[in-house]
Amino acid sequence: MLEIKHNYSLKLHNTFGIDVKTDLFADVSKPEQIVEIVSSDIFKEKSHLILGGGSNILFTKDFNGIILHSSVSSVELLGEDEISVLIKAGSGENWDEFVGYCLNNNWGGLENLTKIPGNVGAAPVQNIGAYGAEVKNLIETVEGVNLSDGKKYIFSVNECEFGYRTSIFKQKLKNDFFITYVTFRLSKPPHKLIFDYGSVELELKKYQDINIKTLGEVINKIRYEKLPDVNITGNAGSFFKNPIVTNKTADILKKEYVDIPVYPIDKNTAKLSAAWLIDKCGCKGIKKGNVGTHEKQPLVLINLGNATGKEVIELAHYIKKRVSDKFKITLEPEVNIV
Repeated sequence: MLEIKHNYSLKLHNTFGIDVKTDLFADVSKPEQIVEIVSSDIFKEKSHLILGGGSNILFTKDFNGIILHSSVSSVELLGEDEISVLIKAGSGENWDEFVGYCLNNNWGGLENLTKIPGNVGAAPVQNIGAYGAEVKNLIETVEGVNLSDGKKYIFSVNECEFGYRTSIFKQKLKNDFFITYVTFRLSKPPHKLIFDYGSVELELKKYQDINIKTLGEVINKIRYEKLPDVNITGNAGSFFKNPIVTNKTADILKKEYVDIPVYPIDKNTAKLSAAWLIDKCGCKGIKKGNVGTHEKQPLVLINLGNATGKEVIELAHYIKKRVSDKFKITLEPEVNIV
């Protein structure tokens, strides 16, 4: 029988460290438990929220309902051939520990995504990405339970409808699909590395042997130097998405700001650096009450101590307005706001 906790604190379940509570909290360790709870009267009577590692969420108030938290844990080698392996991981597995496990086995693909906080189940929801890599290119299937009918489903990578920091699980099925397992197809040597990314390429020149482990070490080092540790300073990583604009808009901006980073996407669009835009608005390292932006990475909003979700939101609105006023670009949050 699944244990349900009452009046439960979520402070240790969100990396911002916001001190809020939920009426009910269910820690799901087996897929059959989520099927059990969907058919219960409690679930039918209460609103619900799916929560993983809490690394991409901002609570602005207590949650009046039931939190469904995944602690489904397992890593299984499903199969392999001469060039790849299929690895199935439980949604409650710590993401960075899973990446480290794969690197230690010399399975390639996840090395650019090291040190991203959160759990495995959040990876497909957000289509996490960093340093030129996106997890959508490594996922084979996503399986779980649809909360609307209590049935198990398996989505192929094409059915996941992946986009930039989004997926079907963040759009059409938002908060309606409880992910239990994610299966990844990772490479065997020789690996195809992605390192044509400014600081990464520069740092790799210090290494004689360039492989998935050294690339992972470099990205780990860069993230450590640039980003705050969630175990020390409350934050949810990048608070805003990098904005996608038309090439015409990008060209206009480049004429006025010659140093603006522009990353071409296709013949019509390009991606801008939200961090650069925020920095140019004078919002790097600012402090407002119990919140601020990180001194080395303004894209990261931080809890300076006992911050409320409302304070974080107010700072986010302030930054959005500054960027909009200066560049006529609207920043969109990457973090889920509850």
